[in-house]
Order: sequence, then structure tokens, then C-alpha cells
Amino acid sequence: MSSLPGQFSDPRVITLVGLLAVSTVVWVALGLRARARRARADAPLDRVWHPQESVTLTPAEEQAFGQVVSRLSVGSPGRLR
Repeated sequence: MSSLPGQFSDPRVITLVGLLAVSTVVWVALGLRARARRARADAPLDRVWHPQESVTLTPAEEQAFGQVVSRLSVGSPGRLR
């Protein structure tokens, strides 16, 4: 292999260019992976049967359930109250 001309023959410059190339490849790969993960997250979830769907609740149970749900409702984006 022939030597590179001038300042490009400095091992520090070669190392810097190599690090920049590797970091760029890693950055692009992680970006593509995150994009693929977000695309999968947008898919609708399968409906899951819950036993309470077929059980009639008493008014007191419905009220207690409503209080729990109201405490868990989302306030500001992404944060539970």
C-alpha cells in the first residue's frame, strides 16, 4: 500500500477519520433500529379477554373501580396523576 500524501499520512488523522466513520455507522444503525421499533409500536394490539367482562359488578364495586381509574388517568402527556 502506498503512503498517503502530506497531512493524511499522520496516524492521528487516520485514527480520527476511522473513528468518525465508525461512529457514523453506529449512529445510522441505531436510528434505523429506533425507527423500526416505533413503526412496530403503532400496530394495534390484540384484544385481551378479562374475567371482569363477564362478571356483573355491584354499584359499590363500580364506584371503587371508577375511583382507581380516575387516579390512574393520564394528566399531562405521558405522566400519571
